[in-house]
Amino acid sequence: MLASSKAAALLGAMMILSLLATYGSCARPVNFNESAFTSDPNWEAARATWYGAPTGAGPDDDGTCGACGFKNVNLPPFSAMTSCGNEPLFKDGKGCGSCYQAQFFLTLTFHLLLTFQIRCTNHPACSGNPETVIITDMNYYPVSKYHFDLSGTAFGAMALPGRNDELRHAGIIDIQFKRVPCNYPGQKVTFHVEEGSNPVYLAVLVEFEDGDGDVVQVDLMESNSASWTPMRESWGSIWRLDSNHRLQAPFSLRITNESGKQLVANQVIPANWVPNTYYRSIVQY
Repeated sequence: MLASSKAAALLGAMMILSLLATYGSCARPVNFNESAFTSDPNWEAARATWYGAPTGAGPDDDGTCGACGFKNVNLPPFSAMTSCGNEPLFKDGKGCGSCYQAQFFLTLTFHLLLTFQIRCTNHPACSGNPETVIITDMNYYPVSKYHFDLSGTAFGAMALPGRNDELRHAGIIDIQFKRVPCNYPGQKVTFHVEEGSNPVYLAVLVEFEDGDGDVVQVDLMESNSASWTPMRESWGSIWRLDSNHRLQAPFSLRITNESGKQLVANQVIPANWVPNTYYRSIVQY
C-alpha cells in the first residue's frame, strides 16, 4: 500500500513537472476549466503563463519575429514587458500594440506538489502592484477565454524584489486584466520600412502609438497626389501597398486607431528612403 502511494505521488509529480515544462511558448495546447472569479466589475478574468528565458522578452530572438512584427522588444520602450495574446486580445493583428494592466489575483492550485490559493496582495512573493504589458505576439492555443502568455520578465515583474523566480515557478495562474491607454514618454509614432520594399511595393511597420496603442487602418499619400490610398494589413502591425506604378516619395501616412481617431504624419518617409530603416514622425496621439 505504501509503495502504491509513493508511486501515485511520483506519477502526479511527473505530470505536474511535465505541465510546467510544456508551457514554454505562445503555442502549446492544454485544456483547463475557465475561471469564473470576478471581484471587480472593471477587471476581467484571464489566465497567464510565461515562456522563454526567465528574464527575457519571450522568444529566443527577443521578439523580432513575433506575430505583430515588432522588433527588439527587449529594448525600451517595450523593455520586455510583453505578452502573446489569444484571438480576443490579438484580434487578427489589430490588437498588436494594445496595452493591458494585469493583477495576479485569483486561485492557483497544483495538487501533490503545490497547493496555493493566493491573492497577490497577500502572497509573500507578490508585490500586489498591477503591471502594464503590451501585446506583441499571438497565442494560438489558449488555456482560457483570455490568455496572456507573458515574457518571463513581465511575469516576474509582479513579484517583490528578489522573489521573481518564486512567482514564475507558479506555472499557470489566474489573473485579472483590463485595457489601459498606452503611453510611450518621449516617443513619437514611428514607421519601419520593411525588408523587401521597392519602388512598386511598400511595407511599413507602425509602432509606439499612445492611447489605444493599435492601428486599424493605414493610408498613404504620394508626393504627386492629393488623395489617400488605403494600405492593406499584411500581418500583425505591418501594412503594405502593392502598386501598379512607381511610387513617388516622400510619402505621408495617415493612421486610424481603434477609437477612430486619425493621425497624419506628413512626408514622414523621405524621397531617399531605403528598406529596413526606421523613420520617426513628429506626431503622437
